[in-house]
Amino acid sequence: MSSEGEKKGTTVGIIGGTGQMGSFFAAVFRRAGWEVAVRGRKSDQSLDRFLDPCDIVMIVVPIRATVGVIEEVAPLLRADQLLCDLTSLKTGPVAAMIKSKASVVGLHPMFGPGVETLQGQTIVVTPATAPEERYRPMIRVFAGDGARITVTTPEHHDRMMAIVQGLTHFLTLCMADTMRRQQIEIEEVLTYTSPIYRIQLGLIGRLLSQDDGLYGDMLQMNPAVGPVLADCEQAVQSLSDAVESGDPDRFSRFFLENAKKYSVYGPQATLETDHLIRCLVER
Repeated sequence: MSSEGEKKGTTVGIIGGTGQMGSFFAAVFRRAGWEVAVRGRKSDQSLDRFLDPCDIVMIVVPIRATVGVIEEVAPLLRADQLLCDLTSLKTGPVAAMIKSKASVVGLHPMFGPGVETLQGQTIVVTPATAPEERYRPMIRVFAGDGARITVTTPEHHDRMMAIVQGLTHFLTLCMADTMRRQQIEIEEVLTYTSPIYRIQLGLIGRLLSQDDGLYGDMLQMNPAVGPVLADCEQAVQSLSDAVESGDPDRFSRFFLENAKKYSVYGPQATLETDHLIRCLVER
């Protein structure tokens, strides 16, 4: 699959290919000139007949269903095939996939199906049994469409997702629930906001307009989330104590300890959020 001619002859079979994310990646591969076969929940074709002509088999199903689908698919694959999944967790799915004769690589697109292209989006790659030359052409397709590629292990991926997804979504939901408990209407809150606060409130509204099952799975099914939330609870208590103490030095110690940790990121964060603010103001 490493040459351009081989790429044109590559067939990708997407299980879950009729859903939004599956359809998105089907379009990505078709634009690259690859053959694409899709399989949804209902199919008259037997699974083994669907899988047989595929060079690459991609599993794109909900998190809770992923391992079960892998266990159904994996025994039917050959050593000359490549198996990958697109779920938000990697340790469990990769462990299930490597029981197959096929070469295995885990994938996690760090975006939802609402994006129009891969431009500027991140895809995390967790190689397992597949040698790089087996999955390199697929990664080139993603990079050619503008994706950023991050390579790591399944275990480190899940630890990072406990922060990037788990902690972030947890705090967003906590903000939403706090305002609800305060019986404050969002319409009134918005009349008091400047653009930077509208961005934060917009992230709350964006999350709550999506699938609760997806976010529940990201928080509940990643074992690395628990220790992160334990640290979060301690951080909340520490900050709460500092605020309630009324002692400015105590608050400053909390603030400056964290400011020191993130000092290198500060200029980049300011530049990027300034850009977001301008976009919101000028829309």
